[in-house]
Amino acid sequence: MLTPRDGPAFENNGSDARSIGNAAEEAEGCTRCDLYKNATQVVFGEGPAKAQVVFVGEQPGDKEDLAGKPFIGPAGKLLDHCLEEAGVDRDLCYVTNAVKHFKFAPRGKRRIHAKPNLGEIQACAFWLATELRLLKPKLAVALGATAAYALLGKQAKVTRDRGTFLSAPTGLPILVTIHPSALLRSMDQPDAELDRARFVEDLRKIREYL
Repeated sequence: MLTPRDGPAFENNGSDARSIGNAAEEAEGCTRCDLYKNATQVVFGEGPAKAQVVFVGEQPGDKEDLAGKPFIGPAGKLLDHCLEEAGVDRDLCYVTNAVKHFKFAPRGKRRIHAKPNLGEIQACAFWLATELRLLKPKLAVALGATAAYALLGKQAKVTRDRGTFLSAPTGLPILVTIHPSALLRSMDQPDAELDRARFVEDLRKIREYL
């Protein structure tokens, strides 16, 4: 395993909360960055308290922001389908995001996704650190560049490191891959099926690792 520079999720242990439920309650009042001002609510991670795998995405989307639940939109449903194809038990997985509030730009009545900046990722790493401390998973999966930065720092690159296991400073193995939303954006492209198959192959490595 390679060892990139520490990501902000490992700069501290996060909250002193003793359970994921307590941490989620604490996060409801989070003002660590300005994203809380426009988002509907914080969207904390969800999954079993003894999850073996933690999936880290970028941030909640519009549907997640309104419902208060992570990965329930189109990208989350696609992830579920791909996990099933890969033979990974979804019940062993905890899903969360590097940033817990929805960042968007208004466009008429629509809210268009806006990429979180480094300061926002660093501020919210406090909660990701809390989740990792409490869950103590066997493996974390970085879905996309934002998650890779939060977990592994600037040296981790999705295009270069995809499909490989890297090591966090705590020794936690981290599998790097794309975010399923990237597949949704390329569904009308000629290589769409190949891209999906490659993503499933990345996820299959989770089963092999466990």
